[in-house]
Parts: sequence; C-alpha cells; structure tokens
Amino acid sequence: MDIIWIGVAFVVGLMASKVKIPPLVGYLAAGLLLSLTGYEGGEILHQVAHLGVIFLLFTVGLHINIKNITRIEVLGVGVTHLFISTVIFTPICLYFGLSLEAAIFVAITLGFSSTVLTAKTLESRNELGSYYGRVAIGILIIQDIVAIGMIAYAGGGIPSPYAVVLLGLVALRPALSWLLYVVKRDELILLMALTLAMGGDVLFEWFNLSGELGALVMGMLFANDEKGDQLEKKLWGIKEAFMVGFFLEIGLGGFPPFSSIYFIGAFLLLLPFKAVLFYGLFMAFKLRARTGFLSTSSLTAYSEFTLISGVVGVSAGIIPAEFIVILGLLTAISYFINTFLVLNEDKIWERYSRFMIRFERKTKHPDHQVLSLGKAEYLIIGLGKAGSSAFEYLSSENKKVVGFDIDPDIIKRNLDMGRRVLYADVQDADLWEELDMSDVKSVMITMSSNIDLKLHIVDLIRKKNKFKGQVLVMVANEREEEKITIADADPVPIPSVQIGQKIAELGMSFKP
Repeated sequence: MDIIWIGVAFVVGLMASKVKIPPLVGYLAAGLLLSLTGYEGGEILHQVAHLGVIFLLFTVGLHINIKNITRIEVLGVGVTHLFISTVIFTPICLYFGLSLEAAIFVAITLGFSSTVLTAKTLESRNELGSYYGRVAIGILIIQDIVAIGMIAYAGGGIPSPYAVVLLGLVALRPALSWLLYVVKRDELILLMALTLAMGGDVLFEWFNLSGELGALVMGMLFANDEKGDQLEKKLWGIKEAFMVGFFLEIGLGGFPPFSSIYFIGAFLLLLPFKAVLFYGLFMAFKLRARTGFLSTSSLTAYSEFTLISGVVGVSAGIIPAEFIVILGLLTAISYFINTFLVLNEDKIWERYSRFMIRFERKTKHPDHQVLSLGKAEYLIIGLGKAGSSAFEYLSSENKKVVGFDIDPDIIKRNLDMGRRVLYADVQDADLWEELDMSDVKSVMITMSSNIDLKLHIVDLIRKKNKFKGQVLVMVANEREEEKITIADADPVPIPSVQIGQKIAELGMSFKP
C-alpha cells in the first residue's frame, strides 16, 4: 500500500528535521528501513520519483542565467574544481573495482555539490541574492549542466533525425512568456509549470532524447523572464513532495555490502579536501576570505545529482546497480556533515578567520567591502520596501543617508535612482571592526530576515564597532520586541500589527 511509504517517510523525515538534519536524509533512511521488511515501492513510487527529478531540473533551468555563470570567478572555480576532483577521484574509484568508464562517471558525479541543500540554506538565511550566494548557485548550475550532459550520454541511443526541430522551441519563448503574463490565477500558474516540466520530458523522449534534458530546456526558456520566479514558487512544494519518492526509491534498494564501508569512508575523508580545494580556488580568483568561506561551507556536500546521474548510469549498464545505494548513503552522511557546518559557520569563522584571511590575495576584490561612510548620519541595512521607504523619507528631509545591501541587483537599482547604496556583508565581524561610523547617529535594520540574524547584527554593531548611537530594528511580534530590547536596540513593530489594532478600534467604535 502506498500509504505505507508515505507515512514512514513523514515520520522519519520529521524525526530528522527535529534534530536539524535535512528531511531528505530521513527519506533515504525511511527507504532503507522499509527495505528490511521486504517492502517494494512499485510503479507508482517509481513514477513519483521520476517526476521529482523532472520538476527539480525544470526549476534548475529557471536559474540558468548565462551572465551569472560566465563570471570569471564562477566559471573558473566551477570548471577547475570539477576537473581537479575528477582527476583525483577517478583512480580511487578504479581502486575499488570499477571499470574505467564507470570510475570516470562516478568521479565526475562526486565532484558535484548539492543544489537542493545549498538553495535551502541560502533561502533560510534570506541570502539567495547575496554575492556569495550567487557565486555558489552559479557553480552549482555549471555542475548541473555537466550532470545533464552525463545523463544524455548515459541515456544512450541515437537521437531522431527530426530532433533538430526542437531548436524551434526558442521561437516559442515570446508566446510562452506572454501566456505567463496573461495567466493571473495561482492555480493556473501552477498548472502551467507542471505542463511545461512534464511536457518537456515527454517531448524530448519522442525524439529519443533525455526527458530530463527536456525539463531543463523548458525551464531555461524562462531563465531571464521577470515572472519566471512565479513558476518556481508555485512548483516548489510539489517538487519537494515528489523528491521524497526519489530518495525513498534509492533507499529501497537496501543496504550495500559491508565491504562498501571502505568506499564510503574514503570519500568522507575526501570531503574536507573538496572544501579546501573550493576555498583555495576562491582565493585564487580574488574573492575575500569570508566570501570564499561562506561559499565553501554551502558547497561542502555531495549532491543529489550524484544519485540522479547514477540511476541513469545504472540503467545504461555503466555502473553496477548496487553502487546507487552506496552513493545514496555517502550523500546522506555528507548532508548531515554540511548541516553541522552551516549551523556553526559563524563560530567557525570567528575562531579561524585570522588564519583563513592569510590566504586572501592583496588585490581589489570583486566583493570589496566599504571602510568609510563619509559624512553619513543615518545607515539603513536592507533596501527592501521598508528600507527604501526610510531612505526616501530621509533624503526628502535633506539628511545624509547611506544604505547597505548584499544583493547586487538591489544595489544597482538604487544606484540608478541616485541613492548612495553600498555592498556590505553585515554578518562579517571584520566589516564592523574596520568601518568608520564616527558621524552616524542612527542605524536602521530593515531586513526581513529571522530574528536571530538581526540579533547577531546588533551584537556586532555594539561590540565590534563600539557604536553608541541609536539602533532601530524592525520586528514582527512582542517576543521579538523583547529580544531586541535586551540586545540594547530599539524595536519597531511591523505596521500590520498596528493596522490590526486600528481596525479593531474602529470596529468597536461603530454605532449602528
């Protein structure tokens, strides 16, 4: 019964999330537990797993922005890291008995980092648009493109001579984009996303091409579209639900032979090498030490694409079937390690930053941080709606104001409007230690981030910069107000709370 694997996946995934382990690890564990009972998922689970991969690749396609991945620091680090790791991993795979073709295939996939894990980490920190976040996502996209090439290679077969007509999909982009703008209702946008992803899969298979490649291509048609994000947002929850089936199906393959523990152990020992290589390359390509560290910590894991490519490799007879469960366990353990690393990255940076900064190149960095605010009297951190409104008001009162943000697009948009807005990683202790704020009267934190992040920033401003002026922080509820007050800052409630109170007052005052 299908309710069995759904229920077990929910329970084990919930247990994993309670101890701050990614639920995906729980789903894989659920599959392994079910395999001990002899349970088999059947065709329905297989179709759910396949659709999960299709939806994932469609959302990856939505992010393939050629301008972002061709930046020298992204392309250079991404390609070099994958090449070096493949060269080193291949002889190790050969040592464990794989054929040359299988060893190269597995070695390349083990060079990948987790797109799902990194995206979730950046989203939880509200830093998908940050410079280091864009660098990490750009590198992941390069890896995903390589993964798609491997899937196409492993898919085998000769494409239909009529496959050339698929080039005409580019001509359909304006019509599809127009249709997306015409569609207004949420359920229709969701249906459009499902149709495009699944339609790309079916269409490419008609021409004897990889259906996974088709889903990716359909996503790429909307990569630079302003409303493309709507497709991803509507599909996100469904994609997450269907990916449960993929990890469950991997786990249902059962436990690998005991001898595989040496393979898993070897590549877990190589995970720090993967991290060091990333960091060294980031330094070589002139990034700041902290940017390199944050990008490295988010990329230090093996990837779900290791499994996706591996499944296709098994079906093509390139790698042994039992290797999928081995790769699954390796990936799951790396997720656990990455979760611990990301949760403690601020503590790790604070402890080892002096050592890591030694490797920073003495040159102009693409993520250069500001050292002086000039004669600015007001500093606004976060240029969203609230921050922009505050900036506009202070400017209209002829006050000297400057803004901080970590999103290059937001910075450019504000600069085009004539505002003085600077790039700054406000979680960087070094920024506040070196920043001259002698003329600043008030700091306004208008970010929409979680309260813990805001408290961390307040702590840095007070302790690292020794700032004695006013610090105002936007809060959502009374609990946050209390925490901000204890942290020696002034809370500012979000207007929705005041609006609710005003509506209640008006309702009470009404006399029929």
